[in-house]
Amino acid sequence: MKIAVIMGGISSEREVSLNSGIEVYNNLNRNKYEVVKIILDDKMDIFTKLSSDIDFAFLALHGKFGEDGCIQSILETMDIPYSGCGPLTSALCMDKNMTKKILRDSNLPTAPWLTVKSLDEINYDKINEIGYPVFIKPNCGGSSVATFFVHSKDDVLNAVKKGLNVDNSVMIEKYISGEEYTSFILNGEVFPTVSIKSNSDFFDYESKYSSTNGAIEEVIYLDDKLQSEINEISKTCWDIFNCKAYVRVDIIISNGVPYVLEINTLPGMTQTSLIPRSAKALGIGFSELLDKIIKFSLN
Repeated sequence: MKIAVIMGGISSEREVSLNSGIEVYNNLNRNKYEVVKIILDDKMDIFTKLSSDIDFAFLALHGKFGEDGCIQSILETMDIPYSGCGPLTSALCMDKNMTKKILRDSNLPTAPWLTVKSLDEINYDKINEIGYPVFIKPNCGGSSVATFFVHSKDDVLNAVKKGLNVDNSVMIEKYISGEEYTSFILNGEVFPTVSIKSNSDFFDYESKYSSTNGAIEEVIYLDDKLQSEINEISKTCWDIFNCKAYVRVDIIISNGVPYVLEINTLPGMTQTSLIPRSAKALGIGFSELLDKIIKFSLN
């Protein structure tokens, strides 16, 4: 089987994507696969760099034109199987506003929020109703790029302005104080929970990708009731978003209540990423994990 590892892209998460792609490329089993590396520098590269003899595309893309369903739709049109969720699931989970609406309508706890598409749409009265502090972030962004932890009205305008520099809309979301966890789901099976303890105010870009000043991430086994609740929430997210192959569900627990933060359809696959840690707890190494993702993506 000839596999193309697709990385790079045009989003603000390009550097993260390149790191993920290199890790995937280096760890795919050469006894099973012929592997090529494809780096996207613009949208047209998917048409010009992807040869007709590719049997499978392993997506190591993050952000726009990677996680948002666009690349998935193109690959389906080209009849090239690819890793991860389909176009609709990818698009819904990339759009934080749509994700939270579906979570809310499915009776899954999620933090109060509002979105704005311009500086003129900022409604300070509604933000007061939500209550400070708040997170202000691109609605369709990831990796905590242009994400701000805002404590007062004075900082709202600048944070929204910076968010609109990288996206067409910005989410203003209530800060939920608590402990952060993530659930890795492979083919509908919930893997061991990973706890995330950031050295900064929140799990920001540096915490996620720095090897020297990053967060403390470790597999944790919670009490039976809470663990069962997290597993059930994770399975519900898998079902309601019609996920495929693998996803990561990010959760924060506040006063014993798990709140869903977001669903990642193409989680990071670097040496500091979360899902390899979860898989390792069940004795699954990185290369074997990649094998399983390919297998379940082809199903």
